[in-house]
Amino acid sequence: MTAVVVIGAGQSGLSAGYHLQRRGYTSALDDPDDPRGFVVLDAGQAPGGAWRHRWESLRMATVNGIFDLPRFPKPPLDPAEPSRTAVPRYFADFEHATGLPILRPVRALAVRRKGLDLSVETDRGTWTTQAVINATGTWDNPVRPRYPGQETFAGIQMHTRDYVSAQQFAGRRVAVVGGGISALQQLEEISRVATVHWYTRREPVFRTDGFEPEVAGRETIAKVVADVEAGRPTGSVVSYTGLAWTPYALAAKQRGALERRPMFTTIEPYGVREADGSFTSVDAILWATGFKAALSHLDPLGLRNEHGGIRMIGTQVAGEPRVHLIGFGPSQSTVGANRAGREAVNAIAARQAAADPAVVRSGSR
Repeated sequence: MTAVVVIGAGQSGLSAGYHLQRRGYTSALDDPDDPRGFVVLDAGQAPGGAWRHRWESLRMATVNGIFDLPRFPKPPLDPAEPSRTAVPRYFADFEHATGLPILRPVRALAVRRKGLDLSVETDRGTWTTQAVINATGTWDNPVRPRYPGQETFAGIQMHTRDYVSAQQFAGRRVAVVGGGISALQQLEEISRVATVHWYTRREPVFRTDGFEPEVAGRETIAKVVADVEAGRPTGSVVSYTGLAWTPYALAAKQRGALERRPMFTTIEPYGVREADGSFTSVDAILWATGFKAALSHLDPLGLRNEHGGIRMIGTQVAGEPRVHLIGFGPSQSTVGANRAGREAVNAIAARQAAADPAVVRSGSR
């Protein structure tokens, strides 16, 4: 039995692994029965988490910022380099430097209660553990809306998760659906080579208050914390922050691509039926409709309430204190993920030491 199983090796999972190591936890890969052991299980084929799968045209100059991993400053990065290569290389360097016990590719299938412990069932065996730190992010749970007639559409349908570059849509008429940051980035790119129509459920709200990241960041975190502490389902990032007038948003506006339309009502073989009843011919639909937390493997624990939310106290699930969710809710940002990793480890170490002080040896903080 291991002390801790971390599920996911993105930014938050690596942070948790680092802080477990500093607190004196050891590699469960060396001794699976070590009561002080931990392991990080990652579904990816290689380091980088979801960054390995970002679209090719997303460059380091465009991403919203990658916070340094714990005590491991980023090297100088070329703003023109694709994020799908730059960030995974940085993560791989961190893994090499720290020697964290990461096992991949391993996909968590189910987490269940097993007496006083938890059982983590994977496609490569089962781990019994005292605590789980879940750091699975959102990439594996894309939101794919359903609309009448969708199955009859004769053109291309694609989600952000499958988007590679604007050249996939060159010369086509494209409906871009979604009001988030990725939707705007992809809308702007595609509008350079295709005719685009932008659809959102709600009127997009662009901030005009001189966006200050630190102030807005604190405000956003406070709102999300209030939601998770109350057990309310959290919304998208943009639902809390609004949209900023970034260079790509301004470029899309200047190109006339930000003419938002209300959501169409139905999809037909060669286009969409508008809210006013008119018909718009399109060759492709890009569902830039975001992602939700990938937590289906935790379903056997029954963590969600009747509203579909999970009530949290810090990183800890209120109804199951052996489970911590990081990179979730208020810790979805890269800086938040780092802090959440440390917070989860501190809480687990304190809980395990209180139960049996001999299990957790003292380590540097």
